[in-house]
Amino acid sequence: MSVAIRPLADADVDAVVVLWEATGLTRPWNDPRADIARARAVWPDLLLVADDGDAVVGSVMAGYDGHRGWLYYLATDPSRRGEGIGSALVAEAERRLEALGCPKAQLMVRSGNEQVFAFYDARGYARESVGVTGKRLIADG
Repeated sequence: MSVAIRPLADADVDAVVVLWEATGLTRPWNDPRADIARARAVWPDLLLVADDGDAVVGSVMAGYDGHRGWLYYLATDPSRRGEGIGSALVAEAERRLEALGCPKAQLMVRSGNEQVFAFYDARGYARESVGVTGKRLIADG
């Protein structure tokens, strides 16, 4: 793998949004640029990109609430899958979370997305039997 993992820079935002759209991570009710801005306002060093020198080929957004770490928006350029980019992004996010004293990382996977579950299973993540509930406080768009 010949990529550098580093925090997202201003110049990366458009490329990351295109990557998220290409990998099906965006939803009409979430403005990806607003998600990026919100994450960078709190933990700027936890929104990471994989950079191959010419392009952003992967990303992950991590967060830490003082109790648990969270992973969001893990994406790898579809033409680069199988190179270990996603694994490297997760490992670096975990390293940074642990350095903050974070005892556990977790994430949400949409029901039925067995390919993503299998990816995280292979990295030592355990499937939890919990439900998720949410309430939008700020409407995007």
